[in-house]
Amino acid sequence: MIARLLGGTGTVRGRKTREILLLLGFLIVIWAVTTVLSPRFLSVKNITDILIQAAPLGFVVIGQMIVIVVRGLDLSVASIMATAAVLSIGVFDNTATAFFAALLLGALVGGVNGYLVSYRRVTPFLATLATMIVLQGIRFAYTKGAPSGSLPDTFRYLATGDVGGVPVVLIVLIGVALVAHWMLERSVPGRQLLLYGDNPETAYMAGLPVRRIVISAYVISGVLAAIAGLFLVGYVGIVDNWTGQGYELDSIAAAVIGGASLRGGKGSVIGALLAALILVSLFNIVVILGLSIEFQMVVKGALILLAAAVYIRRTRD
Repeated sequence: MIARLLGGTGTVRGRKTREILLLLGFLIVIWAVTTVLSPRFLSVKNITDILIQAAPLGFVVIGQMIVIVVRGLDLSVASIMATAAVLSIGVFDNTATAFFAALLLGALVGGVNGYLVSYRRVTPFLATLATMIVLQGIRFAYTKGAPSGSLPDTFRYLATGDVGGVPVVLIVLIGVALVAHWMLERSVPGRQLLLYGDNPETAYMAGLPVRRIVISAYVISGVLAAIAGLFLVGYVGIVDNWTGQGYELDSIAAAVIGGASLRGGKGSVIGALLAALILVSLFNIVVILGLSIEFQMVVKGALILLAAAVYIRRTRD
């Protein structure tokens, strides 16, 4: 069943299946150990909270994974999250208009990132670092350091409400994940992304629109980051200049641990989401066990080291 869901053939499909089962097993182990130490961890409310908290990172990590598939990195995702939320909610009172404006901003920034990388041949690190800083400047110039504008009740509902007991944000995330999975595994554009990431020269010789492929990956990342920003401010209840801070590194770590290769050509939506859930679960465990919040930084650093170790091992396989 899992093998059919993952798609692909032969060794690649088998490797993806093993990696996902390992991630799932690790998640079950840490949940089980934490439940023994603190039984309230496995309460329905706490698990629901973890899933809702993991959802914004889930959107970002899907986009980040797609960018990594084409041999890129997107350091601007957290800045897109904050800027999309601050500008759209601060300028527009209508929820639908604010949501559309945020998506448009995410697509625009993603398009700029993709243009810089594909047409101007700026390294992904420098290109997205530059847009991150520019967005910070725009955001702080607009807010003068203090975001304003009331958060519409609709955003609160989208982030914390439910339909038939299932959180709305999870329904949206599952829909996005299914589309992203189908795109990568079954669609022509998805296979073009993978082919380009695996061998850009071959993709160019085959006549694929390589620049459009790279730009589309960054646009997807920008749009998903904007969506994540809106859901995150809806969950927190306030619009902040630093919404999503740290998500750039968290998303890269989760994408790599979840099966993406920094060399490009490999990525797994399911694996990336499981890795994101593990990351958020570990942060929640720090709080549940009453440990100092600084332990979250220790956990994050350890996971980044784990991501590096996973990447090194993959390059040797």
